[in-house]
Amino acid sequence: MVGKLLLRGMLAGLIAGVLVFAFAHTFGEPLVDQAIGFEEAAAQAAGEAAEPELVSRATQAGIGLFTGVMAYAIAVGGIFALIFAFVQGRVSSLSARGTSAVIAAAAFVAVVIVPNIKYPANPPAVGNPDTIGVRTELFFLMIVVSIAALIAAISLARRLVPRFGAWNGAIIAGFAYVLFIGVVQYLLPVINEVPENYSALVLWRFRTTSIGMHAILWTVIGLAFGALAERKLAVASAVRRPAAPVLH
Repeated sequence: MVGKLLLRGMLAGLIAGVLVFAFAHTFGEPLVDQAIGFEEAAAQAAGEAAEPELVSRATQAGIGLFTGVMAYAIAVGGIFALIFAFVQGRVSSLSARGTSAVIAAAAFVAVVIVPNIKYPANPPAVGNPDTIGVRTELFFLMIVVSIAALIAAISLARRLVPRFGAWNGAIIAGFAYVLFIGVVQYLLPVINEVPENYSALVLWRFRTTSIGMHAILWTVIGLAFGALAERKLAVASAVRRPAAPVLH
């Protein structure tokens, strides 16, 4: 059963990847071109030689982007299916579609929204090349902390249900999650390497487009996998259900 759910998760990821690629190619790549133009203009003004283009922009924006997006989306879909297989029936008593939607929404918040509040995505020409290692480590640290805090919040909510009820327990655990994340983000170092004359509009659109790509990814995976999993689980349940005895 897990293997069949895994295939459906990868299929949902494939569907999501196609839509994410279309969105990124249409709305994201023009912003990257503008950012690269700014970077080249700044280099010329500083008298620096242009860096050689190892891969053409057409390749980057076409097959390169498609390959990267599809590999990422299919991998996320597979991981999503494994998480669903563990959660369904153990942590969640919702239907397959309900569980899938909740997992997708929680993942979007923990993996995308929370880390990007502290360390948002940046286009080319933003950021010091010497600090890229530190920035990457801090970003992934924020993801790990956010996921761990979310798991802890879910566990806390389950413990609070007998005393406060499901709704109140979820609210208390949610406030605890937000408070903890707020403290962590306050303690982590601030990174602000945006050039003073950089276009605020390009920066804003790039960051919102990046979040939009993830929103499409998690929404499509959550909905598509939920539908595929519900159908498969219904068929499996019908097969396991014993036939009614025939009375003579």
